[in-house]
Amino acid sequence: MIKKISQEKQRQRARSKSSLETRQKILDAAEHLFAFRSYDAASIRGIAQRADVKLGLVNHHFGSKEDLFFKTVERRAEELARLRLDALDQLKASGETITLRGILEAFFYPYLEKAENSGPGWLAYARLVAMVSAEERWSTISRACFDPTAKVFLTEIAKLYPETDLRKVSATFVFSISSQIALCTSAWRVDAMAGKDHTSGIAELKTLLVDFATAGIHSALSQPALNISANA
Repeated sequence: MIKKISQEKQRQRARSKSSLETRQKILDAAEHLFAFRSYDAASIRGIAQRADVKLGLVNHHFGSKEDLFFKTVERRAEELARLRLDALDQLKASGETITLRGILEAFFYPYLEKAENSGPGWLAYARLVAMVSAEERWSTISRACFDPTAKVFLTEIAKLYPETDLRKVSATFVFSISSQIALCTSAWRVDAMAGKDHTSGIAELKTLLVDFATAGIHSALSQPALNISANA
């Protein structure tokens, strides 16, 4: 009897492992096709083919195409949020003066290091983030996956400029996030515009990104208040 129970548990663990592996294969395939073909051009059939799984398994594990897109974005967002918040906690625990540059490094570097060192999936993910950020129809995904962590950093930046309207702080932070996305998706443009054959990598440009964002945010937030109302 005990032997039968043990065998059943082994089978259950095998099924569970197989199911997790299938989900990861589907998410990897979806990430690539959504990133490089766009949401509308990617099909469930194409995702199943790239993942080398039966078509029905995509629906079984993730439901609709829109639900799969959400889960694809959410997968890395959770890990990234944890890394960023951990970096911010370490900065606060260090006892050093909290600076704008330190806050931006805690926000930017965890993703840039992943994109640089953890395989093509993290670079493809930047394209998904750009897609979600650019289209208002994905605002629900932005609010769920990105905004909670971004608002923590926004609050920290706002503490450094207490006399500045929060919407102005938010605008400069969004501009800076767009620069990070550009670095991950269009670094080749840097050398193309400069007439160079070399293609700059993230490692070469990430410090420059933080320099740019720090100087831009500080300059903008140190200026007299401007009217950036919704009707402007």
